[in-house]
Amino acid sequence: MPQRLPSVLSESDLPAAELWAARLDGQLFRIGDGFAPVDEIEQSSHRARAVHAVAATSRGADYRLIAEQRSAAWIWGARDVAPVHQQLCVVSDSRGGRDLPRAVSVREVVISGQEIATVGGFRVTTPLRTIIDLARFSDDFEGSDASTVSRLMNQAGIGFERCEQDITRRRNLPGKRRALQRLSRC
Repeated sequence: MPQRLPSVLSESDLPAAELWAARLDGQLFRIGDGFAPVDEIEQSSHRARAVHAVAATSRGADYRLIAEQRSAAWIWGARDVAPVHQQLCVVSDSRGGRDLPRAVSVREVVISGQEIATVGGFRVTTPLRTIIDLARFSDDFEGSDASTVSRLMNQAGIGFERCEQDITRRRNLPGKRRALQRLSRC
C-alpha cells in the first residue's frame, strides 16, 4: 500500500520546486508557509501543521514547541492570514529548538498543561491563553491584534470577566495592568 502524504506539505516532504509547480498546476493551494491538496478543506488542524512545519528542522518536528500568540490565533481561525513570523514557545524548564529558520521565534514560558491544547496532533495555546498573551505582549494592539482578540473572544465564547479572573489570580504576571486595560475595550 502506498504511503499517503500529509494533508499539509512543506519542503521537508517535497522539494520547493515540486510544491510550487503543483500549485501552479492547480493541484495545491497555499496554507501559511505550506501547501495543501485542493480537495482538502482548510481546518485548524491544517493551520497547526503548517505552523509546526515551518519550525521543523533537518531532524524533524520538535514536539516540545507550542504555537502561541498570532500563530495560535491563526490556528484557531481568529486571523484570516498566517503571520509572516511564527511565534512558538516551550515550557520554561526545556530548551528551545536549535537550527530554526528566521521566520520562527521561540521563547521559554511558564505555562500549565491546562493552557495547552492539541490541534491535529500539534500543541497550541488555548484560546484564553492566546487572548491574554496577545493583550500582554502585542506592540500592535491598537491595530490588527485588537480585532484578532475580539474575534477570538467571540468565537471561543470568552468574555472580559473570564479573562479578568484568569489574569488576577496569577501572581507576578508581567503586563497584567496593560492586558486588563486592553481587554476591557474589546
